[in-house]
Order: sequence, then C-alpha cells, then structure tokens
Amino acid sequence: MAEFTYEITERIAVLSQNPKNGWERQLNMVSWNGREPKYDIRDWAPDNSKMGKGISLSHDELAILKGILDEMEI
Repeated sequence: MAEFTYEITERIAVLSQNPKNGWERQLNMVSWNGREPKYDIRDWAPDNSKMGKGISLSHDELAILKGILDEMEI
C-alpha cells in the first residue's frame, strides 16, 4: 500500500461520537499528500492517529451538496 500524508488544517465540527471507543465523526479541512485542503467527513480516533473511511469534497462540491440539503425537508 502506498504511503500517504495528511494534515488537519482546520477543525470545523464534531458531528457525532462513539461512546464505546471515543472515535468522532468530524468535518475538517484536510490536506492529503501536501495538496490543497479539502472539506473532509470521516471518523477519527481520539488522538487523530487513525481514521476510518470518509469522503473529501472540494469547495464547489460542498456548495452543491449544501444546495441539495437546503432543498430537502429534514
């Protein structure tokens, strides 16, 4: 498996927390392999040393998603 690097450049919000293991689902700005940071939603270990699967979105993709969510009845 190829090595990769990441840096959480901005912590935006905690969406939920697993009471059993302390992992949090977070919305952050993350730079992957030194690239421009993207909005990122995924689960993180309490010390941010491990992560679960997630999704990274560009600013444009997040704007589209926001528009869709604004139109939904939640």
